[in-house]
Amino acid sequence: MGSSNEQDLLSTEIVNRGIEPSGPNAGSPTFSVRVRRRLPDFLQSVNLKYVKLGYHYLINHAVYLATIPVLVLVFGAEVGSLSREEIWNKLWDYDIATVIGFFGVFVLTVCVYFMSRPRSVYLIDFACYKPSDELKVTREEFIDLARKSGKFDEETLGFKKRILQASGLGDETYVPRSISSSDNITTMKEGREEASMVIFGALDELFEKTRVKPKDVGVLVVNCSIFNPTPSLSAMVINHYKMRGNILSYNLGGMGCSAGIIALDLARDMLQSNPNSYAVVVSTEMVGYNWYVGRDKSMVIPNCFFRMGCSAVMLSNRRRDFRHAKYRLEHIVRTHKAADDRSFRSVYQEEDEQGFKGLKISRDLMEVGGEALKTNITTLGPLVLPFSEQLLFFAALLRRTFSPATKTITSSSTTAKTNGAKSSSSSDLSKPYIPDYKLAFEHFCFHAASKAVLDELQKNLGLSEENMEASRMTLQRFGNTSSSGIWYELAYLEAKESVRRGDRVWQIAFGSGFKCNSVVWKAMRKVNKPARNNPWVDCISRYPVAL
Repeated sequence: MGSSNEQDLLSTEIVNRGIEPSGPNAGSPTFSVRVRRRLPDFLQSVNLKYVKLGYHYLINHAVYLATIPVLVLVFGAEVGSLSREEIWNKLWDYDIATVIGFFGVFVLTVCVYFMSRPRSVYLIDFACYKPSDELKVTREEFIDLARKSGKFDEETLGFKKRILQASGLGDETYVPRSISSSDNITTMKEGREEASMVIFGALDELFEKTRVKPKDVGVLVVNCSIFNPTPSLSAMVINHYKMRGNILSYNLGGMGCSAGIIALDLARDMLQSNPNSYAVVVSTEMVGYNWYVGRDKSMVIPNCFFRMGCSAVMLSNRRRDFRHAKYRLEHIVRTHKAADDRSFRSVYQEEDEQGFKGLKISRDLMEVGGEALKTNITTLGPLVLPFSEQLLFFAALLRRTFSPATKTITSSSTTAKTNGAKSSSSSDLSKPYIPDYKLAFEHFCFHAASKAVLDELQKNLGLSEENMEASRMTLQRFGNTSSSGIWYELAYLEAKESVRRGDRVWQIAFGSGFKCNSVVWKAMRKVNKPARNNPWVDCISRYPVAL
């Protein structure tokens, strides 16, 4: 059974290698078979405990919605049969102490409700750094820069070229020029220079957009996975903008491409305990500092996908910001799979045999990523799906759990495969109902890791090309910008003027650990036209493009 599942995750394709130049087969065409791993069909195996977890979150946040209708029904039954005069006379039958006591209990209940309710967190605006055109490279130029550095042999360069051709990246992504240097580029000096360029560039735009002074920011969270100098990047930001001395600052390191949502979660918690405050979240990664110069193919892959980028987000819990905020934070669901050894080592920083440091990508990455995604979206489902979809989902889940037919399938799958029509009808019973997430969200921003990952996400969630457009175009235009990528995707949607008041946006990111995190936003107003410093504003007219 295990070998069968393993084979289901593999796909093959025949690759034309051209004409054999020498040897006994010289002059004849040669071919090879390429084997790829796919994301597992994670919606075909739903774990009930994650559904329970989602409903646990829902019940904790909706207890008042369950009690208020009961109180209304009791009150209606009590006074519904009375006329206006009878109600008035009945009120006068009570003494003044009873009326005051009842009114006091009512006021106390209302006060407790509003004081215990979490503060709303608003997204005032966000900014995405766009590097200068001199840092823009085509795929061919990228290979030429790597060749000029003198650190790679032709075999490794050929491997990089094949990866780029299938990556989904276009010819306008950005890389630091330091990667073509023959010297050591992974120095603190190079790292700080790149960090200053992208972080200050994004923050300058953010403060200009929001017109919030740096000294008014009460919470600062900066996340960068690999580059973690001392003093920290958050301290570098405070020093540059001369922020106030009692600012609550945090620097998150080593948390991968999903760290941007983790930073949002931390900022939200800080805003809950600090009223009338602004919080700034900065998400980035240093491409030059992470540049791998060895020949291990599993460690060369990150070089091909990661590109320069940075996002800065302004959050607020001030009630008066309700009118001019862009979005309201609805839900954050975090999933962490580091307890599993395969998940823990799926993206692992280490030295190769030559002592060069880099990120090693495991062959199990697609599989463990699928498991993390399955857990996350199953937990999120009860919080966001319409009630009708939840009923259909649970009906199918109960049918699979208690139906004798499905138990028979589980215990004797080999026999079922040989029984033609019986097999097809039984398999229909064994499959769960896949909820339609298009009914829960108007917009989707999936972490643009690679074309293969986006293809599998689209297939498993049953999404359309329009749903995937923002993610695919961001990958094509800016590449994998790590934790900031989901904000370039939201900027794409705004540049297309697709976001309307009341729309729900689902951002989902995954990274080393292995982690998968989701955040849900609700649009507070329509975005009529993109800001002049939107990273897409000068090229949005030619998107979407065919990949």
